[in-house]
Amino acid sequence: MMRGSCLCGGVVFEADPPLRDVIACHCSQCRKTSGHYWAATSVPHERFRLIRDTTLAWYDSSPSARRGFCRGCGASLFWQPAGEARISFAPGALDGPTELAMAEHIFTEDAGDYYAPEGPPPSKVQAPERVRASCLCGACAFTLPRPIGGVGACHCNQCRKLSGHYTASFDAPEDQVEWQSRTTIAEFVTPGGGQRGFCTSCGSSLYFRNASGDFSVEAGAVDGPTGTSLDSHIFVANKGDYYRITDGLPQLQGWD
Repeated sequence: MMRGSCLCGGVVFEADPPLRDVIACHCSQCRKTSGHYWAATSVPHERFRLIRDTTLAWYDSSPSARRGFCRGCGASLFWQPAGEARISFAPGALDGPTELAMAEHIFTEDAGDYYAPEGPPPSKVQAPERVRASCLCGACAFTLPRPIGGVGACHCNQCRKLSGHYTASFDAPEDQVEWQSRTTIAEFVTPGGGQRGFCTSCGSSLYFRNASGDFSVEAGAVDGPTGTSLDSHIFVANKGDYYRITDGLPQLQGWD
């Protein structure tokens, strides 16, 4: 038996092996909800159990599937295809080693401009002076200056629990963020005193404000090109056991 949960503990589940190896999805919906790109393993319903669903919410992201997330902390947890007796869930939510492997990448043509599904990031592309970011359902939307720095990937336990895989974000001046709509925004205070902003309607991860007040935006939330590229990985000592980092970028065991 394998157990998993969201970061705040409002959703807890169990799954009985064998689990399908992990599939990484780069479609625009997965990138919006996770903040980077999503990854999932899967089991039939008879080998899956919800132990606690106090804060579990579902969003119908398409006629063919719905997405389960935690309304308390914003963790991206489940993908349920319509009419199928199986459920997909994030390996980043699992407690302890998964003993899984990354099987394949899908919808790679929809990957963000700032990374490549495998291998080094592509060359930077042109982006407007101000970029737009939004959640999947459109209830939260804002503009901000085009990133002037690179995108950093974080593999810490908190980021993996919340995103379902690992996060990728860039620093931004919060006082220059212009909100068009934020009727469904919520902030979860992490154990370290940071605040993660997400949409309570669709579960999309949007931004992070650390305990010192520094602000960063999830790269997957940006509509269109970011104009920058992934430049480093941090907390790789806590990375998942089911994937390898293959882009040749600097890897830090912790913060520095």
